[in-house]
Amino acid sequence: MRVTVSVVGEDTCEVAVDPGDTYADLLASLEYNPHRVSVLVDGRPVPEDAAVDADRVEILRLVKGG
Repeated sequence: MRVTVSVVGEDTCEVAVDPGDTYADLLASLEYNPHRVSVLVDGRPVPEDAAVDADRVEILRLVKGG
């Protein structure tokens, strides 16, 4: 299965995922730390341990101010 991944404010790419892959696996394939981003499906956050079941996701980088 292929998933279109849009990083908010950045690039869009296509990623191949295997059945049973989680959103954490998807993030790992893109070298994103799950503690520094949120994965959104239809504008709603999804748990990183949930199986990928969408053909389009957004990645929102979390920003920490100081």
